[in-house]
Amino acid sequence: MSEETSMQDARARQNLKAELAKFNCKVHQPDDPPVFTREPKSSTQTVHWRWADLQPLLQRLGSELDIGSGGQRRTLRLANPGLPYGTTHTFWASIQVILPGEIAAAHRHTANAFRFIMKGGGATTTVDGERYVMNEGDLVLTPSMCWHDHEYHGDQPIVWLDILDVAVMQMLHASFFEPHASEQQAVLPVPDRSERLFGNALMMPPAVVPTGATANPLLVYPRALALESLDRIAVLGSDPADDLIQEYRNPVTGGPAMQTMDMRLQRLRAGFQGVARRHTGSKLYYVVEGAGRTVVEGVAYDWRAGDFLTINPWAWHSHANLGGSDALLFQVNDFPVMQKLGYYREEIADEPVSVSKSN
Repeated sequence: MSEETSMQDARARQNLKAELAKFNCKVHQPDDPPVFTREPKSSTQTVHWRWADLQPLLQRLGSELDIGSGGQRRTLRLANPGLPYGTTHTFWASIQVILPGEIAAAHRHTANAFRFIMKGGGATTTVDGERYVMNEGDLVLTPSMCWHDHEYHGDQPIVWLDILDVAVMQMLHASFFEPHASEQQAVLPVPDRSERLFGNALMMPPAVVPTGATANPLLVYPRALALESLDRIAVLGSDPADDLIQEYRNPVTGGPAMQTMDMRLQRLRAGFQGVARRHTGSKLYYVVEGAGRTVVEGVAYDWRAGDFLTINPWAWHSHANLGGSDALLFQVNDFPVMQKLGYYREEIADEPVSVSKSN
């Protein structure tokens, strides 16, 4: 198309704009942002939250804010500066503080949620009548529209990571929220039913779960089980990008633990230097133990225990642990959503990302 023809077309499109608007219609305008790009262009940013900064903020939340009523919690949200809300474009991550003697009142909502216990232990959570004690390093699920409440009688605050697929829920306009009639729900006669039935994924009663079921019936993944899983694969070699990594799985389907979010635990052993990887979708890391470095598109992020790091979609990144002790990372990502839609894509390089500057 010649320059003159292009200009004529642009004028014609502009002249049509007002008339089409009367009928709630549009045509593409030259100054419209592109619908299609050669590669993903996300407004989600790579962000590093340091525990040294977060800890005093959490102390202020604990001393200055009430736990709330009507479904509110005392949480510190990890906000991504590139987004109107959320930690990534698909999920929200918050750090929740529960003080001794407090009860987080029962409610339920459309969003899938889970909590990973960061500091402390001894609190109980009740999910659809099943009650479990939550201790440091445990993963506890709250699937969509399950009643849940929490109670704590320890002597020091307990802190955990809350993740909800709120952004997906809002994008699909599927939000429902309902407070329970009571502050706490009734507990079943056998309070750990799902753990007894499905806690050992190698064996379970036949025909307990209907054929074709996709929701995960297992609610709790203890820390000891996850660490043992990493120990067992240590002799089998190393993932070139992630060293030792295991995924929390649905024992019935063999798929990810939740239908919209995938959780993983990985160990970067001392001296590990991983190759670079990039993928569609987003993820967040929580540093459980140790220290190391992640390089994202040439920018080095030096992390240590308690830190969080989210990586923007389709960004080359690599991990390294050049210290003398192992590092342990908990990861959540939105890969299940991308895979179900057929939008997941991944590339792995032959070497790490080179460092151009430090964060």
